[in-house]
This record gives sequence, structure tokens and C-alpha cells, in this order.
Amino acid sequence: MRFSLALYHTLTVSSLLRFASLVKGSNHHFSSFNKTSRLYSAMDSCDATQQIGFLGQTEAQNLDIELFNEYQFSVDQLMELAGLACAHAVAQAYPIGNSKTNRVIVICGPGNNGGDGLVCARHLQLFGYNPDILYPKRPNKDLYNRLVTQCEKMDLNFIEEVPNPEEMNRDYRCIVDAIFGFSFKGSGGIRAPFDHIISNLLKVTETPILSVDIPSGWDVEKGDVTGDGLKPDSLISLTAPKLFAKNHCFRVHYLGGRFVPKALERKYNLNLPAYKGQDCIVEL
Repeated sequence: MRFSLALYHTLTVSSLLRFASLVKGSNHHFSSFNKTSRLYSAMDSCDATQQIGFLGQTEAQNLDIELFNEYQFSVDQLMELAGLACAHAVAQAYPIGNSKTNRVIVICGPGNNGGDGLVCARHLQLFGYNPDILYPKRPNKDLYNRLVTQCEKMDLNFIEEVPNPEEMNRDYRCIVDAIFGFSFKGSGGIRAPFDHIISNLLKVTETPILSVDIPSGWDVEKGDVTGDGLKPDSLISLTAPKLFAKNHCFRVHYLGGRFVPKALERKYNLNLPAYKGQDCIVEL
């Protein structure tokens, strides 16, 4: 688990005393997937996001439209920046230095979130990871075809079926959930093959999941409405956090997509945190 200086800045004095007691009492609280330390980090993540503006589904869509139409960004241009940010989030949250494996699985959906995942996988390979890509429903569009070609030319491994939970627990450093983004509407349920994929992910207990922008299947504004959705270890919000994140905490929560013009930040009352130096992600 992460025990960064940010934790000490945000916890109250009483919480620090409780935290010190826990550390003194048992060294196993420093394990990478421990519920007690996750609680403290989640408290930190929630506290840090309270001063930031959140985007509802319509606002997020409108902001994207303005980026494309008014500011003349292209979809693939923003996708490259977003996917690079996702790769940095994986590398920061799940470094491979002390890990027994450098394998990650990137699960991509049929829309822009899946495109972010393909870009993320490509950069992860350059960072020293060994990504497997699951991309079961591919749109026949030039943008996505080019992203697939780039991955294939770089010898990234595409797999045809989701591994079983035992394999995902055993063989991977982390799982990147890039299935559904903020445009997802869950009123019709989750369709095949993603219903089976998410069902398998729900049974993964040892390998942490990082979700891209929103945990797949969640309501973008209300979050995990049923309570039986994915429980990712970490989240990277792109452009700005979506409304669900206001009331849902994660062990680590990053913000990426360092391309929001100041005028749009003011228009949508985002109050985004400052990125450090040349970093393309910031931890909330």
C-alpha cells in the first residue's frame, strides 16, 4: 500500500495516532493489497477530491464537444494523451521493480475508452511491461484499426478470451479496465461479451484493477448503484473527475489528460489541481 507524505497532510491528528498504532502493532499492514491500509488511502483520496469540480454525464459530453469543435483537437490526439496518462498511472501505482511479474492485461471496450486502453498498452510496453490486450468487440473504423495496427507492429499480444480468475490472480501485476467510459448507459444491462468479462473480474481477489475514467458498469453520476459492481483498487479520471467519484473512494485516484484549456476549466468550474513540472498525471 501507498504511505506517501500526502497521507500525513490530509489526516487529522487523531487519525494519525490511530495510524501510528496500526503500524506499530503489525508490519503486515504494509502489504500491497491490505484492507486496512486501503481504508486510510481511500480517506486521503476522498478528502483530496472534495475541492475539485465534478462532471456529470452531459457536462462531460459537452466539454468533449467543445474540445473538438471550438479548440479543434482531434479524437486521436486526445486519445494519445489520455492513454499515455493511463500508462503513467499504471507505472506509478503498480511498479514492476519488486514484482514477480511484469505482465498486465488491458481490457478494451468498443468505444473511446477502449481506444485509450490500446494507447495505454502500447506505452506500457515501452515502460517495460508485458501487456496482454483483450479487445473482443472491435469497431470497423479507421481510428481503431490504426490503433490495433500500431500494437500489432510492436508485437503486443492480443488474446481472444478473458482469462479465468485464477489465472488473473496468479499471472498479472494489474488489470486495466478500459471497457466502458462516461457515455455508458446501464439501463439495458451489460451485453455480451462484456457481461462475462466483468463477471470474471468480480472474482479476482489478488490482482488489483485500475479503471480508466469510470469503473465499467457503474453509473457515471451515481456510481455503483447496485453495490455488486466492480471494486477497482485505483482510478484514473480523464479531463476531470466524473460525478460518481465525489462519493466513492479508491486507494489511489489519479487525474490525467493534461490538455484542458483554462477557459474551459473556468467555464465548468473544475478547479483542477496543478500538475507538477512536466508530469501528465497528478494524484488526488
